[in-house]
Amino acid sequence: MEKFKSLKDHVYDYIAEQILEGKLAPEQKINESVICEKLSISRTPVREALIQLSSEGVLKNMARKGFVVKALSEKEVAELYSVIGVLDGYAAKLAVNNLTDKDLANMDFYIESMDLAIKASNFEMYHIQQIAFHNIYLQECGNETLIDTIEKMKSKLLKKSYVDDEKGRTKEILLTTNEEHRKILELFKKKDGEALAKYLLDVHWTQTYAEFDAII
Repeated sequence: MEKFKSLKDHVYDYIAEQILEGKLAPEQKINESVICEKLSISRTPVREALIQLSSEGVLKNMARKGFVVKALSEKEVAELYSVIGVLDGYAAKLAVNNLTDKDLANMDFYIESMDLAIKASNFEMYHIQQIAFHNIYLQECGNETLIDTIEKMKSKLLKKSYVDDEKGRTKEILLTTNEEHRKILELFKKKDGEALAKYLLDVHWTQTYAEFDAII
């Protein structure tokens, strides 16, 4: 059952989405008045959401400037990856016996969609599809606190609008990442929870991709 969302929750989700889609960039000031007008709400829930995002390290509250999107250092991104790897692996292990044939088919569909998006340099679509891929098993892990924690930690990974360089490094890395998605799906089909947890920690959420996420 979907939990009730307060006005503050809706504002929180809206700001997080703006960050993830690259519409709010690192070090950019949050315009409270624009959010109030856009969502047709008062300033109170907006302030509450901003304070929560600040306490979670997504935003920072600067004197005389207000709330701005926090830019993460390479070290901070690497630390996030290492913790998310543990939590995501645990979620996969919990979900391994809960996925239906339809769930597995949907995961396969998202993998193929990601390949097409990468080859077309549509990195925004890639990001949308990879979120959908991971959300299938996250939503089936049966632990709402775990899901909420993972989502909040992922929201700190601000830069999700990739631009390929002349050497095609972005495409190369994302295609490699998508091959990992195929391996994850294979392990789900085998119902091997231990191997899934280890693979997500040791391979999928690694230092290499943390560095990539920090600089692209």
